[in-house]
Order: sequence, then C-alpha cells, then structure tokens
Amino acid sequence: MYLARTDRAFPFSRVAKGSVVTIGAFDGLHLGHQRLLDRVLEEAAARDLPAVVMSFEPMPKEYFARKSPPARLTRFREKYDAFNRMGIDIFYCPNFNDTMRNITADAFIRKLLVHALNVRHLVIGDDFVFARNREGNLAQLRRASRALDFSVEKVASVIVEGERVSSTAIRDALREGEMQRAEQLLGMRYRMSGKVIRRNHWQGEEPVVFVNLQRRRSAVQGIFAVKIGAIEDQSIDAVACIGRCHMNGVDRAYFALHIPSFERGLGGKQVDVDFIARLSDQESFESVDKLVEQLLGYTAEARTVLAE
Repeated sequence: MYLARTDRAFPFSRVAKGSVVTIGAFDGLHLGHQRLLDRVLEEAAARDLPAVVMSFEPMPKEYFARKSPPARLTRFREKYDAFNRMGIDIFYCPNFNDTMRNITADAFIRKLLVHALNVRHLVIGDDFVFARNREGNLAQLRRASRALDFSVEKVASVIVEGERVSSTAIRDALREGEMQRAEQLLGMRYRMSGKVIRRNHWQGEEPVVFVNLQRRRSAVQGIFAVKIGAIEDQSIDAVACIGRCHMNGVDRAYFALHIPSFERGLGGKQVDVDFIARLSDQESFESVDKLVEQLLGYTAEARTVLAE
C-alpha cells in the first residue's frame, strides 16, 4: 500500500486511469467502516482501478476540539496497518489545517477528488458531509458527478440490535466498560497496539511493563482482563491498567501491563492488546507504584475471567 501524506507525495501516475475512493475518519474501523471499505475494494476490482482511502491527520474533530479532543479509538499506525491488510492500494492522509478547514465544497470536489485522485467512483456513508462549515453533502456530490464524469454510491449504516454503528456509540460502550457491546459494534474485540517502552517496575517477582499510549485521550480507562498477541506467535493472558497518576508533580497517563506467564524480552516490541472485560473503573492513582500495586491485585480475577 502506498502512503501519501502530502499532495507532492501523491502517486498521480497510479491513478492515471482513475480510482475508486472513500473518505472518512475511520476511527475504530467498525462494521460500518468495514462495509464501506468492502464496497471500495469490490468496485475497484470490478473496474481494474486502484482502491483509495482519503482521511486526515489530525482528525477534524480533534482539530476543532484541540483542548478537549474526543477519545481516539484508532491511532494512525493502526489505521495504516488495517488498510494494508485489507488490500487498499493508496492511503491519502493530508494534514488537516486552516487551509483544509476553509476549503469550499466545490474546490474540494474539483481539486482533491477530480484533479488529484482522478475519482471514477466515490463510496460514502449515509451521514457524510465535507468542506467548509460542513457545507458539502450527497446532493452536491451527485450534481458534481454528472458534470465531472464520476459516480457516487451511498452505503447505508449498519444496525446492530437496533443501534446504528458509529464511533460515538463505541466510545460510549467503552467508557461504560461494556466490552461485549463494543465488540458487537466493531465486529471484533477492541484492540490497542503500542510499543513496550520500559520494564522496570517490580513487586516481589512480578514484572510490569509500560506501553506507549500515543493518544491524547484513551477510549478505555481502568483495569482490564486482556489478551496479548504478537508475542512469539502466542496469545497471552494479562492484566492492563490505563489511568492517570502523578510523577514528579506532573499528572500523566500510563498504559501498564502485567503478563504473569511471559516476562522477558519485551523491551521495544510492538504488542497488540485485546480488551476482554473491565475489572475496575479506577482511573486515577497517587503514584506509579500505586498503579502497579492495584494492577497486580487483579491478577487472580483476570485469570478467572479469561478462563471462561
């Protein structure tokens, strides 16, 4: 998959004959997103054109709420890896800034969709809006498509047990500790990936490792029974704690893991953490030592939950 973060880096030669495009934040890559992406891949294969995903960093909602952004479900690397696994050909993810914020709907269509991406078929969700003040909509896209020779397909939302699947609904479920509900909406367990950054907290013989959170806000807070993959091809039972604590007078967010059955050689490794059940909703700790103490205290309960 080709990643382009700027106009200059975009592979224009690869879309010389056209492209099939979808646009969105794709935060969570839930069942609704998966339906959109499946349609893009199907249509791209049928037309023998590249499948293109267009998104933005930061996400527009993060840009407009810089002081208190929404909890991010999926960070950039996780999206990249998911698109790559699915078979997307080009991931176009320019910076969302004041210029992008103020682009008109007409300029968005002509400059980005037509001139840059050479769109032949556009796949969008039923709530899609775009451009300055969210002025662009499906009706405007369809009018432009007739004049500029591309087609537009609207994909209906996915409904699960009477609820529309959305990133907001998943954030709500995760905030309430409803991990099974979140899994239903995602079509998979909620997962966070990150690199182990240090392993220097011990209580007796029990090791605790810390993972780079790489989010301004986490969608999950508390202590969880989790399963970890990508460690020597094993799925490992563990306990995770995501919370805030004080160190040297500074309040910081921490992502800590206790992995009773696997304790060596994790420094610098990338780990995938699947959240199974919330054991405690405690979010704030007096110190890192207190966070570690609480985390270790849930080892037996986590083992029971994960054995069910």
